[in-house]
Amino acid sequence: MKIGIYGYGNLGRGVELAIRQNPDMELAGVFTRRDPASLKTLTGAPVYAAAQAKDFAGKIDVMILCGGSATDLPEMTPEIVKMFNVVDSFDTHARVPEHFANVDREAQLHGHTAIISAGWDPGLFSLARLYMNCVLPDGKDYTFWGRGVSQGHSDAIRRIPGVKDARQYTVPVESAVQRVRSGENPELTTRDKHTRECFVVAEEGADKALIEKQIKEMPNYFADYNTTVCFITEEEMKREHSELPHGGQVIRSGSTGADGNHHHVMEFSLKLDSNPEFTGSVLAACARAVQRMNARGIFGCKTVFDVPPADLSILSPEEIRKHLL
Repeated sequence: MKIGIYGYGNLGRGVELAIRQNPDMELAGVFTRRDPASLKTLTGAPVYAAAQAKDFAGKIDVMILCGGSATDLPEMTPEIVKMFNVVDSFDTHARVPEHFANVDREAQLHGHTAIISAGWDPGLFSLARLYMNCVLPDGKDYTFWGRGVSQGHSDAIRRIPGVKDARQYTVPVESAVQRVRSGENPELTTRDKHTRECFVVAEEGADKALIEKQIKEMPNYFADYNTTVCFITEEEMKREHSELPHGGQVIRSGSTGADGNHHHVMEFSLKLDSNPEFTGSVLAACARAVQRMNARGIFGCKTVFDVPPADLSILSPEEIRKHLL
């Protein structure tokens, strides 16, 4: 299976390493909006200008899109799906229906298949929520993220004029987590569940007060959270915030039996040393599913809810039944 990577930041490098771990995949090339000569890939894969992507139509089975959700993917995915089957990691939850509709229209029109919002949340956590809701219809969902670096939120900060670099840590409120695990079924607001910590390197002469205001008031990202902004130097950023850990848990607390006699707590959790490498591994598996679905004549936009689990695996159905069932 020939895979392309469109965008070569942290996530693009994570996808590159994931492809190396999947023997049924080959990286056909990396496509960048930067000068291709300025990039050296981790595995020696060839690098092309983004404008050259159209020359590879019909030669790449799936293009994995590694742009940011704030401004890149809303334009990039509907455009690239005209030429290729695609996978993206669009993670602005509030805008998923709009993004899905835009991608689905172009994918249907051009006979291609797309999976959007793949990764671990949205993605694996989404599946956990669905399964848990099916099993425990009488209950409540809770999702906690972190403590870890959110690539999407960090990218959104870096798009603010005057910001040179940024890391955003999502931090669960531990008291809220313990109330959920105890079966209390508390009513929690967005602000009750998480705080957000932002570390920002500002351009020389930038208005730091304005940058902080824009961060804290940003809709869909920070406006609904208690957010702290700390301005640091480039040296501090490299020394203290170069790693990209993340994780979290999905918890559903529910009852069964007559009058809800029995209480149950279901939990799916992740602890990740590298958010982009793990997310890249999910995107690679979804690329396999996209290629298989497209070969069966299944066109249009899909999410992880629409993907047969066996389509994600390199194993044959017989091997899956023998070893995993």
